[in-house]
Amino acid sequence: MSRRTAFTLVELLVVIAIIAILIGLLLPAVQKVRAAAAGLSCKNKLKQIALASHGYHDAVGVLPPGHRSPAFAEGMAYTGWPLALLPYLEQEPLYRVSRAAFAISPVFQFNPPHVGMTAVLSSYQCPADPYSGRVQVSTIYGLPVALTSYFGVAGTAALAKDGSVYSDSKTTLLAITDGTSNTLLYGERPAAKTFNLGWWYGGLGSDGKGTAEMHLGVREPGASSLAMTCPPTARPFVLASFDDPCSALQFWSMHSGGAHFALADGSVRFLPYSANAILPALATRNGGEIVPAE
Repeated sequence: MSRRTAFTLVELLVVIAIIAILIGLLLPAVQKVRAAAAGLSCKNKLKQIALASHGYHDAVGVLPPGHRSPAFAEGMAYTGWPLALLPYLEQEPLYRVSRAAFAISPVFQFNPPHVGMTAVLSSYQCPADPYSGRVQVSTIYGLPVALTSYFGVAGTAALAKDGSVYSDSKTTLLAITDGTSNTLLYGERPAAKTFNLGWWYGGLGSDGKGTAEMHLGVREPGASSLAMTCPPTARPFVLASFDDPCSALQFWSMHSGGAHFALADGSVRFLPYSANAILPALATRNGGEIVPAE
């Protein structure tokens, strides 16, 4: 009769130790693969947004406005490029529902009829952004809101209007005399944990003109509003924090080392934070600056 063999305690501990070592070696590799996949997906979404903007330009003759004031001729006040691009991102039904909602009530915060306020759209979510993938609640306004990870590049600052996508903008591609391959159109910025800014459907922004809501300058000065109170110094392109409400005033991302930007020619580039110094030149549409190669 043969005897049944079994692991000794020492052998079992050795096996557990080997498994732990293997997991320790594999986990960073898995995390890198996930980060790379998130980066690729984010890049593709910005590409689609840029191409949709070209489709809008072909149909309307201008790029979509960063944000619409009450004086904007086409109506739908306090909405912006994310709503305008819906038909060009295979979201025609939601666009029609939204237009009908404004016919019922011009106040975008009323939901219903403005169901877009809580419509989470994959096209506007970067997978690396941990908060844009579900409905959040604004800490000040108490509204359930859906967010965007992407913002129009208004120029050096939103009120300067020297970029391509700003409040009531009607920029043509021909007006981008710095060259469409040298001019930023959209970029990444996760929402701060207050969730008071970055609503894709509609919003007032930090200044009532959509700043930090749907469009943003690359040297946005501080703000003092219901949504935030921030120092007056300009916010650079550097790694920021979800815990800092003022991070809503700058481009940054959860990708390692920088963020993706779509250019006016439809291409997408990953810009490292070391590009901070040249970002103002890239953000303006007709500044005549010579942008050094990265």
